[in-house]
Amino acid sequence: MTFRLAAYAVCVEGERVLLTRCATHWTLPGGQVEPAEDPFDAVIRELAEETGCDGVVERLLGVDSRVIPAIEALRGVEHQNVGIYYQIRITGGTLRPEPNGATTEPAWILLTEVAGLRRSSLVDVGLSLARTLPPTGHVSSVPVGGLIQH
Repeated sequence: MTFRLAAYAVCVEGERVLLTRCATHWTLPGGQVEPAEDPFDAVIRELAEETGCDGVVERLLGVDSRVIPAIEALRGVEHQNVGIYYQIRITGGTLRPEPNGATTEPAWILLTEVAGLRRSSLVDVGLSLARTLPPTGHVSSVPVGGLIQH
């Protein structure tokens, strides 16, 4: 089994959420926490790298752990992703694609349009955490299939 610790930015302003395009789907800004890096710092670094925006952490929203079966995982090996989700307030910068990176086309998307997008399950987890603010920081598993993928 492979393992990844990642930090994700949930940036909601009014009726919009900041998403980035990653190959064939939309996802939250964020990514892998580097060795010896604090996830709190990683989420701000990833936000800047992937979107060109500066931001500040307003609160920890929660943690999600999911195991992706080998048959559905990118490398064909069972994979566990532990995601730490933060509520982020954008403080500056200019939207731009990630230079030489995996994510392109950062955009503010209307919350009412998210359900119609081909997207990572990370988006649904992050928005659920932001909407419900569960005291435990845990949300139920998001089923994948259709427009929602791992």
